[in-house]
Amino acid sequence: MYITVKQAAEKWGISDRRVRILCAEGKILGVTREGRSWMIPSDAQKPEDGRFKAKESLLTAIERKKRELDSRRPLTEGELERLTEEFIVEYTYNSNAIEGNTLTLRETDMVLRGLTIDRKPLKDHMEAVGHKEAFDFVRDLVKERVPLSESIIKQIHYLVLADKREDRGVYRRVPVRIMGAKHEPVQPYLIQPKMEQLLDAYRNGAGHIITRLALFHIEFEGIHPFIDGNGRTGRLLVNLELMKAGYPPIDIKFTDRMSYYNAFDEYHVKHNPGAMEKLFAEYVNKRLDSYLVMLHM
Repeated sequence: MYITVKQAAEKWGISDRRVRILCAEGKILGVTREGRSWMIPSDAQKPEDGRFKAKESLLTAIERKKRELDSRRPLTEGELERLTEEFIVEYTYNSNAIEGNTLTLRETDMVLRGLTIDRKPLKDHMEAVGHKEAFDFVRDLVKERVPLSESIIKQIHYLVLADKREDRGVYRRVPVRIMGAKHEPVQPYLIQPKMEQLLDAYRNGAGHIITRLALFHIEFEGIHPFIDGNGRTGRLLVNLELMKAGYPPIDIKFTDRMSYYNAFDEYHVKHNPGAMEKLFAEYVNKRLDSYLVMLHM
């Protein structure tokens, strides 16, 4: 006798999605596939939560899942399209919303399909299109395995800042303050040397890529090299480097923005990058789960 994913989810008190992940990861004894459906033995026991096995750290869990994803590579064009199509719209919506863009998720999708939203500023439309073009450019850089440099950062910023022609791709020439932040960005004359130092430290850094990127992101936003578009550019740089290293890109949700802001303060007040690392790691872990589920469907 077999039961469905839905029945197993109800029986064990977990989500359908979690049951599918457990099936895909081979954690349920006797499970079989019929077409696109999982058939679960009716007497199967609920597996222990092996997401981060008792002693398994989040980064170790990520590495285990990445190895499984790597074993499925190279992915087909169709698989890649499925994995990125929805992501691009949500990522563009969230990254812009964090910076004050007023388009909803649905409106962002419509704008990216070439439609105009009544009573929404032209600036918001341009930001959506600019962000998508910047992400497409990042995907091309990943394919060509282009190393991170000041020139690449400026090119990404140029695409992001679609609505401010004179400020695109150039370091700011005036001092700025970030409202409510516990840190003051560097003076304009220090931007160039600080960016060079940051890139050197990142290139020569040891440790896990997620750990290194958390620190890189905090420091980049702390320098605040551009007059506007630093947040969107910084998050695109994180994804450029994650994808080059074989990880899925992440999308920091608008609803998680307070945790994101607090992670910056945690570093600037206590010199602890751990909160940003944890935030990044949790997002990477969830994205790996969703990739593995989609590829097993």
